[in-house]
Amino acid sequence: MPSKTTHVDQFLLIHSARADNWREITTLADAWAANRGERTALEAAIAEVAPAEEYHAYPGGRLLSALAERIATNDAGGAAKLARRISNGLLSHSYRGRPSEWDVHDEMSVTDVPDIMPPGTGEAGGRRPYFEVLFVNSQPAVRWEAFAAEIRRLRRPEDGFIYEPVLVGSFEDAFCAAALNPAIIAVVLAEGFPYRSRHDAPVLRSVLDPLGEAEGPDMSALRLARGLKRIRPELDVYLLSDRQVEKIAGDPAADAVRRVFYAVEEPLELHLAILEGVQARYETPFFDNLKKYARRPIGTFHALPIARGKSVFKSDWIRDMGEFYGLNLFLAESSATTGGLDSLLEPTGTIKRSQELAARAFGADHVFFVTNGTSTSNKMAVQALLAPGDIAVVDRNCHKSHHYGMVLTGAQPYYVEAFPMTEYSMYGAVPLASIKRALLALRAEGRLDRLKLLDLTNCTFDGHMYNVRRVMEECLAIKPDLIFLWDEAWSGFARFSPFLRPRTAMGAAADIEDWLRDPASVSAYEKQHADLGKNPSDEALLAARLIPDPRLVRLRVYQTNSTHKSMSAIRQGSMLLVKDVDFHNVEAQFHEAVFTHASTSPNQQLIASLDVARRQMELDGYGLVMNAIEIALKIRRAINEHPLISKYFRVLGADEMIPAEYRQSGFKDYLAPGATWATAVKAMKEDEFYLDPTRMTLVCGTAGFDGTQFKGLLANEYDIQLNKTSRNSVLLQSNINNTRSDIAHLIRVLVEICHGIEKRLADGGEGERAAFAARVKSLMTDVPDLPNFSHFHEVYRGDAGRTTPEGDMRAAFFNAYDASVCEYVPLIGAECDRRLKDGPEMVSANFVIPYPPGFPIMVPGQVLTQETIDFMRKLDVKEIHGYEKARGLKLVKPDAVAAKAKRQSKAR
Repeated sequence: MPSKTTHVDQFLLIHSARADNWREITTLADAWAANRGERTALEAAIAEVAPAEEYHAYPGGRLLSALAERIATNDAGGAAKLARRISNGLLSHSYRGRPSEWDVHDEMSVTDVPDIMPPGTGEAGGRRPYFEVLFVNSQPAVRWEAFAAEIRRLRRPEDGFIYEPVLVGSFEDAFCAAALNPAIIAVVLAEGFPYRSRHDAPVLRSVLDPLGEAEGPDMSALRLARGLKRIRPELDVYLLSDRQVEKIAGDPAADAVRRVFYAVEEPLELHLAILEGVQARYETPFFDNLKKYARRPIGTFHALPIARGKSVFKSDWIRDMGEFYGLNLFLAESSATTGGLDSLLEPTGTIKRSQELAARAFGADHVFFVTNGTSTSNKMAVQALLAPGDIAVVDRNCHKSHHYGMVLTGAQPYYVEAFPMTEYSMYGAVPLASIKRALLALRAEGRLDRLKLLDLTNCTFDGHMYNVRRVMEECLAIKPDLIFLWDEAWSGFARFSPFLRPRTAMGAAADIEDWLRDPASVSAYEKQHADLGKNPSDEALLAARLIPDPRLVRLRVYQTNSTHKSMSAIRQGSMLLVKDVDFHNVEAQFHEAVFTHASTSPNQQLIASLDVARRQMELDGYGLVMNAIEIALKIRRAINEHPLISKYFRVLGADEMIPAEYRQSGFKDYLAPGATWATAVKAMKEDEFYLDPTRMTLVCGTAGFDGTQFKGLLANEYDIQLNKTSRNSVLLQSNINNTRSDIAHLIRVLVEICHGIEKRLADGGEGERAAFAARVKSLMTDVPDLPNFSHFHEVYRGDAGRTTPEGDMRAAFFNAYDASVCEYVPLIGAECDRRLKDGPEMVSANFVIPYPPGFPIMVPGQVLTQETIDFMRKLDVKEIHGYEKARGLKLVKPDAVAAKAKRQSKAR
């Protein structure tokens, strides 16, 4: 039986490998029953999966024992039937709602097909949600089955959920079970368990080491509780103790525990506490209330005729819309914010409560729901945190909403550049050295007090994730009150992965909070301060991994996420997350920003979807994100190791997406020879940049397609949709919605396309092959250099530093409204070339944003250089925002701007 997927170096594949392993066991059992295989092969396969199977409730000890007994008695047919039952149960999850699946003697009939279809849209009620509870105890293993039976007897018909116990007897087993079994969403700890597992299985150590839990002097239940919450903060942890529970409950170390019980004197109370804890996460205040609202008879005299659906269902002309969307959509619509509903602009009821639950789920202090997309979330944050004349260090390649936010507020952007990936016509992320240089330059100019915000994209569209904690700590070492805005539109899901969470804004902020509370933080700062001396040079500060003074730090972190991009929210659903010790000073400004940007008619269904998306991620997010990563790893392997597909396509590895200088661990890629999961985790922890595994850059230029062309081919001919393209690549994204069937469809399509290329090259002769080679060379070699931001024109730098590049972009933006100070110059022609050579300088009047690459290559007030013009001329994309081909480049005339300002000054 193949076993590589269960080894440590494939840790993230272990969930899907479980189903694969049971299908293999079924195949081996069938072969044995048909006299085509050996019993020993079946026994070896079962022995290999046995240790990890103890971490799951199903199939459980009774079914596994029954399977072992049938094998031992040479009942090959019975073993094959039972193995198939177990495999089908795991594949379909039928065991979650069908009690007979757990019965050793119940054999599935021919007509008893596993229920693998989703519930119908009109189905009411249905089965109770199922989950598993991990019980960590010190009882002998022979008593576990009896203990599990006692737990099951506590079930009541009125319980809202149903759970199965998973019993383990050691620290190691508990940690592995929580990591390997996403169905576990609550843990009950009894004291007195040992550290070491009763199994001598190397795979256990392989799981534990990357998770960072080594054996030490403290092996207590409280340490285990803290460790479990570190990898899965959504877990409810309960502690059973026969010691001084009052003292334990008051111990700060017990913060990770939801409730402490004295031994097992109240088993029913423990059972109810578990259900109550799950209910607290299952609660969706706004969605629940909206469902109740939809069931009420409401008379509508407000300005939303579509509410209640009468104008739809009574019309012969638009009734089909009602039939398509269903009645509930219209019953749940309203423009009212009274009568049981709530206001998104000033929430006091169910929306407020839903936002509080979201803050708990995402590790924030406050959360704002936003129904206009993360473009609006970003502009809200920028407006609330910046005032005219403030300086913000900004990634020049960030989403346009950040640039427009600077225009709206009048803040001055200090643009910093990401490292280029010229070969693929895309940018990466901004090196920390560039950010530190910007802060040190402002300090040298005496303008550090004007700097308010660092604004970065994490992760980038193409998957580059910052070492967020390191960036914030080193910046705080230079400016202790710097505010951070992290645009995590594409990585909101990362909160629910123990490996990716530290690279999120809220995850890193929590780690820094813990560090600030640790007395050792002051000692670490004092030591570095002594080592660097009183007045260290900029070179010394750039070379050092700076430690901030914990006594001065004001931790102020903001994160935006496009909930709809990686979770189950309706399009445009976004959240703005806040962890700011000084939020009370800017809270009023935030409410003003909400009033400025949020619609006064937000969509009720969109708000409800944000509520539900949070619920799903708290209860199911760990497993869903694991699955998304598994899907991505399987796609990488299926493409890069396929003998035909890999001739024309490949998914880029980390070594091709991130320069070696930013991969300090030396990690190259998941598929690189010798790569292990431990090395991947090392890269996650240490490297300056890490590549989000769910984002896959597929090179298509080597197949003769540009990104836009290939995207259109996939959409129009094969019904495969994707978003982002570059000159010679497309971006594939795996998410919580993808299945392995999606992988199979993608691979079949790529094989078909490759066969078409092969046939065309074979049938077309030398001429076709030469044309193909020329096309590939054009796409892969003759690529334009990527332009950096040049500088703002001096007319927009009256309030800027002598050596720092910030400028007044707002003034330039609104100068473009005045035709008398603007002109147009054709992109192609002698006039543009003459201006570049002899002047006067050409100054952009607006944002120019080609798609792809999707970032502004010109901003208002920017002086245009040869490299920018060359890039524009080589672009072969159809969509360029801010550029009218018929009229040319829109420019402002600095002399005319200055003269106008002089006239206005005299008039005043």
